Amino acid sequence: MTHRHIIAILRGLTNEEAVPVCSALVEAGITLIEVPLNSPNAVESIARAAGTLSDRAEIGAGTVLSPEDVRAVAGAGGTFIVSPDTNVAVIEETVRLGLKSYPGVFSPSEAFAAIRAGATGLKFFPAEVLGAKGIRAMKAVLPPALPLYAVGGANPDNFHEFFAAGCTGFGLGTYIFKPGMSVSETAERAALAVAAYDKGAQT
Repeated sequence: MTHRHIIAILRGLTNEEAVPVCSALVEAGITLIEVPLNSPNAVESIARAAGTLSDRAEIGAGTVLSPEDVRAVAGAGGTFIVSPDTNVAVIEETVRLGLKSYPGVFSPSEAFAAIRAGATGLKFFPAEVLGAKGIRAMKAVLPPALPLYAVGGANPDNFHEFFAAGCTGFGLGTYIFKPGMSVSETAERAALAVAAYDKGAQT
């Protein structure tokens, strides 16, 4: 399986959409799929997607705010946790349960707090406010091998800027999925994102 560091963020996904939408993303080449916990019955959607696609994709949760949430996601078969903030208790519980942890950070202090707690990678959020320049400045003091994701304002048009700043990958939300969007439109946008990612990763 080709591993691209693109996380599809499916905020507002319904249980009925979980398998068809996630399957379309995997077919397009995106194998990291996040269902935010403020989506309807999110844990059930994670369970359905993981049950069908766990051999082809990693299914995780976003907007994870408590250790209890982490345990619910783990019980549903989720394999990674994305949080909007640097919550040490969430990171530590994620690591304890053997899941991958991608907390949201905006400053060097948050970044190093997340690293000390055991984060797998960092989510720079909102990336459109930090900008590639801000990320590049922080990258200079972070562990070189630590994966960095630009989320919130990253899209195929500016992948190259964030790659140049040292980002490993991206989280794509409303660009790739919004409630009411057809599976075919999500698949088309996923294909565009994969093409832009592959182009940027080679340069």
